[in-house]
Amino acid sequence: MVTNQASLKRNGVQDFVSLRATALVICAFSFFMLWFFISTPSITYDVWRSLFANLAMKVFTFATLVSIMIHVRIGLWQVLTDYVKPAGVRATIQFLLNLLAFAYCAAGLFVLWGVK
Repeated sequence: MVTNQASLKRNGVQDFVSLRATALVICAFSFFMLWFFISTPSITYDVWRSLFANLAMKVFTFATLVSIMIHVRIGLWQVLTDYVKPAGVRATIQFLLNLLAFAYCAAGLFVLWGVK
């Protein structure tokens, strides 16, 4: 049997790997933030601003935002294909929720890179 390796459609293995990879990034960010809150004796605005002013933290946070967006996109697709049967309604809901996830990521990006 010949398989098309140039297909642009997703498959189950790609979704599985993408979900696990994004979950690892989200988990690493959560553990880092937990460690930051536990190890910092007093969190002030200056401490918080200096944390997010660091380029490495901006990149890590952006990677986490993108991971959340990808994770949500795949999860919504899986739930919607299981529970919403009319294709038009499913496509509309999926489009709106994906647009919302993108808007959250874009807003986070503007806020994140606005920190000096």
